[in-house]
Amino acid sequence: LKNVLKKPKVIPRKPKVTKTPKPEIRKVTHHQSAATKTASQCPPLGLESLRVKDAHLRASSYKRRGLGPHRGRLNIQSGIDDGDIYDGAWCARYKDKNQWLEVDAQRLIQFTGVILQGRNSIWRSVLVETKSIFEGNQDTETPILSLFDSPTVARYIRINPQTWYQNGTEGDICLRAEVLGCKLPEPTESRDKLDFKHHNYKEMRKLMKSVHDECPNITRIYSIGKSYKDLKLYVMEISDNPGKHELGEPEFRYVAGMHGNEVLGRELLLNLMQYMCREYKRGNQRIVHLVKETRIHLLPSMNPDGYEMAFKKGSELVGWALGRYSYEGIDMNHNFADLNSVMWTAIELETDQSKLINHYFPIPEQYTSEEAFVAPETRAVINWMQNIPFALGANLHGGELVVTYPYDMTRDWAPREHTPTPDESFFRWLAAAYASTNQVMSNPDRRPCHNKDFLRYNNIINGADWHNVPGSMNDFSYLHTNCFEVTVELSCDKFPHASELPIEWENNRESLLVYMEQIHRGIKGVIRDKDTGVGIADAIIKVEDIDHHIRSVVDGDYWRLLNPGEYRLTVSAEGYFPSSRTCYVMYDHFPTICDFNLTKTPRRRAKDILAKGGKLPKDLQLRLRQLRMRKLRVTTKAINQRRAAAAGKRAKRV
Repeated sequence: LKNVLKKPKVIPRKPKVTKTPKPEIRKVTHHQSAATKTASQCPPLGLESLRVKDAHLRASSYKRRGLGPHRGRLNIQSGIDDGDIYDGAWCARYKDKNQWLEVDAQRLIQFTGVILQGRNSIWRSVLVETKSIFEGNQDTETPILSLFDSPTVARYIRINPQTWYQNGTEGDICLRAEVLGCKLPEPTESRDKLDFKHHNYKEMRKLMKSVHDECPNITRIYSIGKSYKDLKLYVMEISDNPGKHELGEPEFRYVAGMHGNEVLGRELLLNLMQYMCREYKRGNQRIVHLVKETRIHLLPSMNPDGYEMAFKKGSELVGWALGRYSYEGIDMNHNFADLNSVMWTAIELETDQSKLINHYFPIPEQYTSEEAFVAPETRAVINWMQNIPFALGANLHGGELVVTYPYDMTRDWAPREHTPTPDESFFRWLAAAYASTNQVMSNPDRRPCHNKDFLRYNNIINGADWHNVPGSMNDFSYLHTNCFEVTVELSCDKFPHASELPIEWENNRESLLVYMEQIHRGIKGVIRDKDTGVGIADAIIKVEDIDHHIRSVVDGDYWRLLNPGEYRLTVSAEGYFPSSRTCYVMYDHFPTICDFNLTKTPRRRAKDILAKGGKLPKDLQLRLRQLRMRKLRVTTKAINQRRAAAAGKRAKRV
C-alpha cells in the first residue's frame, strides 16, 4: 500500500506553494493509541455513503465496467448475476504491482488511514493483502483498518496492492475501500442544534430522559419488554395527553433498529423527539398540530443487543452483517407470524368465498407456543401492536435508498414477484410521500447504492417485487391489525459516521414529518349504539371494492386510510343491523368524519333487557315470535326440499 500520492503541484496549508515530500510509512495497527485517536477524530471521506462521486474515483485499469473504480466502495454488494454491471469490488485488468485505486477528495484533506475489504460475490472470493507496509484482508467481508503513522495533508490518495490471492492461489487484484480523513476546515453543522452522535444503550436512555425532562407535559417514556440480554425496549410517546388513547385521535408509530447494525433510523428518531419537543415549546404550529391531533410512539431500538455489538466495532469496521441479528441469531424481519400463507391457503381451499376473512387473521397456535423460535423482542412488539390501536407506521432500515410497501412476501415463494395488497394505491401514496420529500432519494442525479437502480421506480417498490421476505413486520401488521406500514431504507451506508448525522437529519427531517401527517388522510369516525350512544368495539368497516376490512377499537372509533375519492362504507357488528353510507375523501390535510349509529337486532335487545332483570315489552315479544315463525317456515321448507330430493333419487333408482 502506497500511502499518499499528490499531483505535481499541491497547495499545502502554508500560503507558499511547495511540493510536500512523500512521508515515510511504517506498519501500524489499531492498537497504537496515538494514531487511533487521530483516526477516530477524522471521519470517512464517503466512499460507502456515496459522498465521494463516481467521477472522483480512478484506477490504473479495470477488467470491465462492473468492476470499475466506482465499485471499489466499502461494503458495496454485488448483484445476483456474475458478470453484470453491479459487481462487488474494483478489480484491476492486469496482475502486477503497478495497479492502483485513486480517490480525489476535491480539496485538501488530512488523511489518517484506510479501511480495506476483498471482493463481494456470491460466486467467488478474492482477497487483497499487503506486503510489509499495512495489514490487508484475511477474508472477503471483514473490514481491516490501517492507520498512518502520521497524518498527511493532500488532495489525492492511491491504494497500491502488493500481493493478492483467490482461494489460496494468486488471482485477480480486487478490493473495496474507505478512506479516513479530516476536511480543512471542519464541515458545518445542521441548523437544528441536536445531539448528533451515536448513542449506545445508556446514552440513548439518558437522552430520552433529557427530552422528557424538557417537555414533561407532552412526553412519556415506557418499555414494551426486554431483549434477550435484558435491555429494555424503550418507547417515547409524544402527545398532548400522554398515556391515554383519546377518542378520535389516531395512533402512529416509528420503529427503528430491527437490524442492530442499521443505525441511522435509531439516531433519526432520537433527533426527532428532541426536535418535536423544542419546536412545540417554540410554538411551531405544524408540530403543535401534530402533537395535539396525533398520539405518536417512537421505538428507536428494537434490537438493542445487536446494536451494542455493532457499536463496539464502530462505524467503519462493523462490516455488512455484524449486529444485524438478535443475540440468538434471529433475523427479526423474518420472525413475525407468516399470515400471508394462512390467507392464500384459505383462498385456495375454501369453496364458499363468503366464509373467507381478509383482516385480523389469528396467529397460528404453533407460533405462540413457548417452543417456537420467536425472539423476545418480536413477541414484545406483537404484544405492543395488539394493545395499542395503531393506524399507520414505518419500519426504518438502512443499506439502500428506497421505500418498500406490502406485500413483502411472494404468493408462490418466487424469488421476487409483484404481489399487491387490496390497498395498493394507498400504499404507493404512502411510499411516495416519504421518498419524494427525502433530499437524497429525490435527487435525480444520484447513483445507485449497490446493484439495483431504484430511481427507475421513483424510489418506491412493492416489497415482494424486490425480494421475497416471509414473516415481515409490514405484512403481519396489515393482516393482523388495522395498521398500514412501510419499510424505509434510509441510506446506502448502514452505519454512517457520526460526522454525517447532521446531513442525514437534514435529508430526512421533512420526510419524517410528512409521513406522519399521512395518518390524517382518509376517513375516521365513531360507531355507536343508537339507543345508548355507547361506542361499539370490534365493528367491521367495509369499503366497497376494496377487499380489506378494518375494525373499530374499544371506544368505537376507527380510522380508514384512503386516497381522495368517493367511497361506500358498510358497518356491521354482532347483534346490530348493518348500516351503509357514502363518504367523500377530499384533498385536505384532515380526514373526513363518517360516524355510524347502529340499531340493535331484536334478539340483542331482548338479551340485554333480560340480563338486567327486566321484562320484555309486548312489541318486542311479538317481533321475536315473528322471527321464530319465519325461521321455522324456512327450516320446514328446507326439510321438505331435502325430502323431495331424496325421494326423486329413489324413484330414479327404481
